[in-house]
Amino acid sequence: MRPRDVSELLILAALWGGSFLFMRVAAPQFGPAALIELRVGLAALLLLPVLAWRGELAPLWRKAGPLLFVGVTNSALPFVLYAWAALSVTAGFASIVNATSPLFAALVAWVWLKDRLSAPATAGLLVGLLGVVILVWGKASFRTGGSGWAVAACLAATLNYGIAANFTKRYLSGVDPMAIATGSQFYAALVLAPFAVWLWPQAMPAQEAWIAVLLLAFACTGVAYVMYFRLIARIGPARAIAVTFLIPIFGMLWGAMLLDEAITLNMLAGCGVILAGTGLATGVIRLPGRTGVAQGRS
Repeated sequence: MRPRDVSELLILAALWGGSFLFMRVAAPQFGPAALIELRVGLAALLLLPVLAWRGELAPLWRKAGPLLFVGVTNSALPFVLYAWAALSVTAGFASIVNATSPLFAALVAWVWLKDRLSAPATAGLLVGLLGVVILVWGKASFRTGGSGWAVAACLAATLNYGIAANFTKRYLSGVDPMAIATGSQFYAALVLAPFAVWLWPQAMPAQEAWIAVLLLAFACTGVAYVMYFRLIARIGPARAIAVTFLIPIFGMLWGAMLLDEAITLNMLAGCGVILAGTGLATGVIRLPGRTGVAQGRS
């Protein structure tokens, strides 16, 4: 990769790692539904003019049904789940769980699309599962004050990412990726609008919460999507998947630097094992004597 591509990959990882920080800051004051409505709605307002300038608005109406499904499973529902989890778990922890997304994508492809799992991919799924166990060891308590339900919400969010990735592959193949990104944010905003109105915070959120929302919507969602699909066009999806391995690093870094979150031994060990499993499952890490092509998702 050229230096420019490496720089953009790092910036993208920093942005997506920062999204967990901003949810951690804003979720307590906005609530999950209102926060994510602002995130996807403002991102759609940023992306729609870009798509209109490219003259590619037509797929938003022609593929309304599939885009609506992707909007729910790839944005509305997982974003709300992560925002709700951010009330209980740290930004660094949530960003590590997010790294299991390619594992769930491979699992869903095997169950739903009957894609054959190679031996390395199967090993990767098992290693990734072990990493999740290490990560949540001692945290997954469902008693009062425990973080069990928050951990479950994070895992449910990544499962939704896996469903969305495979649905997109099956029903939106050939549709411009920027149209999918824009349409998913647009329809996610429509779905969440009534819930956001119903659950809108009674007290005006503080200035820092509004700043977090704006950065989450414009930088971590709108700008990040543009960068991601531009990287896919320049270096291909197999290399763009490398962002998956960088997001937890920035998630933990931002949480420790700006929110004084602790980085525990369980987090580091779980992160390492999860990323090793993800590498095996996607083909980024190859066993001796085997070849493969990495696959990824945003």
